[in-house]
Amino acid sequence: MNHEEHVAHGIGEASPSAGAGPSLRHGPGPHVMGAETLIGNAVCNKDEEVLGEIKEIMLNVHLGEVSYAVLSFGGFLGLGEKLFAVPWAALTLDPVNKRFMLDVKKDRLAEAPGFDKAQWPDMADPIWEMAVHSYYGTRPFQVPPP
Repeated sequence: MNHEEHVAHGIGEASPSAGAGPSLRHGPGPHVMGAETLIGNAVCNKDEEVLGEIKEIMLNVHLGEVSYAVLSFGGFLGLGEKLFAVPWAALTLDPVNKRFMLDVKKDRLAEAPGFDKAQWPDMADPIWEMAVHSYYGTRPFQVPPP
């Protein structure tokens, strides 16, 4: 259920005592949102090209942080689509248009390290992690020592 469906069901709207509309500082809203409200949202670039949509959100459970958004790209009706783990830091939420922005040209995304929905990579592999972060120009999270 994406953001619009949540609002249609009364999830994510401000309570009557909160005034007119949701607060920007108190969730749900642009600062604190349920992951399910983001799944299905479009991802666009600066040229307004639709790059795909969010299929999954991957958490680093050791850090309590969002690591990646899994973006689907290409294909038709789910056939032939390629998935990409895009570092969360590479995405910018556009709450006005209820989408994410990714500073990548469509042809460059087609060449990004991706995977098939039946064969996900080992996202804990440091070599894979460095390759993905290097491609998008972001830095990986560091797990704190025990």
